[in-house]
Amino acid sequence: MELELDGVEVAFDHTAVAAPRIRDLLPIYHDLLGGRHLGGGGDNLPAGYRTLQLTYANGSKIELMEPLAGSTFFDSFFELTRGRGGVHHLNFHVSDIDAAVAEMTARGYRLHGLNLSDPRWREVFLHPKEAHGVLIQLAQVGPRPDGPRATLEEVLAGNGRTGNGVPSP
Repeated sequence: MELELDGVEVAFDHTAVAAPRIRDLLPIYHDLLGGRHLGGGGDNLPAGYRTLQLTYANGSKIELMEPLAGSTFFDSFFELTRGRGGVHHLNFHVSDIDAAVAEMTARGYRLHGLNLSDPRWREVFLHPKEAHGVLIQLAQVGPRPDGPRATLEEVLAGNGRTGNGVPSP
């Protein structure tokens, strides 16, 4: 289903779930519910987290996230969830991130985390206070390189995209 934000195409892409350990999420989202690893995933070293995505028969996706060792990225989130984690954000892909940011700013929405530095993934977040407690990520996806994508085992071993080589706990 496609929506519009005054001429900007918007499409829901995935729900992200964060926990202290991705391995604790796999028995539910992979084994029980049948999520299949999309291939790829890895580490965001500057922010301090590891991520991978699972897909389901109807094409829907779940992103699983965990902090890297020593990272404070999820500290406030885990504090709110009493250390358990849970749904972290909803992701929507947009056709033009610049136009989406301009439109939301013009409408008075508070945005944060604007990052336009990576042409493969340009993003901004709608603050949870603006969306009834839900963190909403808007991203414009750019070209992806061809070639093999990391396996689930490689990502968990710390050898996904930009992996730090440290296995997931």
